Amino acid sequence: MDHSRPPVAPPVAASIPPSLFGFSIFYGGMVCIAGVLGNKQVALGPLAVEAGIFAFLFLVVTSSAVAELHGPATANRLVRVGFIPLIVSMILAVVVLAVPASPAMEPERARAFELMMGGTPRIWAGGIVAYGISQTLNVTIFSWLKGREGARLLWLRAGLASVLSQIVDTLLFVTIAFAGIFPIGELLLGQMIAKVVLSAVLVPPAIYIFVALGRRLDRAPARG
Repeated sequence: MDHSRPPVAPPVAASIPPSLFGFSIFYGGMVCIAGVLGNKQVALGPLAVEAGIFAFLFLVVTSSAVAELHGPATANRLVRVGFIPLIVSMILAVVVLAVPASPAMEPERARAFELMMGGTPRIWAGGIVAYGISQTLNVTIFSWLKGREGARLLWLRAGLASVLSQIVDTLLFVTIAFAGIFPIGELLLGQMIAKVVLSAVLVPPAIYIFVALGRRLDRAPARG
């Protein structure tokens, strides 16, 4: 046996930064709940918007915060992984709807559940396509602006990326889900205006909160 060579240390497993771990869990939850919240339209002054926009704005802020802290490649990987809870939740909804309701369940509750959780293949397809393209676009725009502006103007980068990606999200989803069923021009315009306003108002302050939280989590000492 050759004793001249020092023993080779076992490889150290790569650790996941605490902020990335926490944001990934939060992101997956928002992906799933967005479709449920979208069943209600809320009135914000003269604007009417699907309540799912609030969860989608959290998705935008989370992916932008991950891009700021860990780079665009990691943020895009987060977006791709987000397809898993999105698709699995849709499959589970189909399965649960296909299983007969218990006789002990109130008929009104059963009908309300079917109305809320039911959907057409076009709506599901529109949600998947709009999610993937708009969230990837958000990370791309945010990271491109960072490459031009550096670390400055975080609020502007996040707000502009959110506004543009939400416009694309609305175009894709409404067109895929409803084109040919009824005129979609008024719906597109109303949804775009509402999403632009919400993105401009909510995303800039939220991105500072998320980035600050992420940096704090990554600075916190690990506990065994």
